Amino acid sequence: MFFRNPFFLPWIYPQLTWRIPTTSKELYLTFDDGPVPGPTQYVLETLLKSGIKSTFFCIGDNVRKHPEVFNQIIKDGHAIGNHTFNHLSGWKTSAQSYIENVNLCEEQIQQQAKTRLFRPPYGRITRTQIKALSDYQIVMWDVLTHDYNKNISPENCLKGSIGATREGSIIVFHDSLKAEKNMTYVLPRFIDHFMSQGYSFKTLH
Repeated sequence: MFFRNPFFLPWIYPQLTWRIPTTSKELYLTFDDGPVPGPTQYVLETLLKSGIKSTFFCIGDNVRKHPEVFNQIIKDGHAIGNHTFNHLSGWKTSAQSYIENVNLCEEQIQQQAKTRLFRPPYGRITRTQIKALSDYQIVMWDVLTHDYNKNISPENCLKGSIGATREGSIIVFHDSLKAEKNMTYVLPRFIDHFMSQGYSFKTLH
């Protein structure tokens, strides 16, 4: 199980954002698949206690279902990204259908916020889809916490995530019910560890 992406991926897809080049102690927390009552609210409370801003890649249908939770993300000053309307895999979806789904999510988000950030669900996207989404900053990651994986303990999830993180890392957590058990254990401890090492947390833009 790899917590950090293979080194060659940014060379194959240089037009995507994998990490923020820096030698400063700066990290970028991101949260996928919300807003979801419970997990998203836990994340917001944890970030508020630590004085941290982060980036939420939201599923359009979840924004539609839970507008009050989405509004709280915005009210708390976090950045928003598009994660398609129905959490589609780009590898299993035609370019036209995929772009239509991204646009549907954008329409939902734009009722409250504007964004040009996009993250493909599962990290799966084709070159044709990338080209069609050239107006977006397509954000991937270099650290995947595996918080959604029920076969990994919270302790190992934390250990692997900390070990893979470096200056400029874009880290993926999930504010979803599936990831809730590991995420609620790992997130505050991850933040505390790096804040004690002098790191700061930034939003993507």
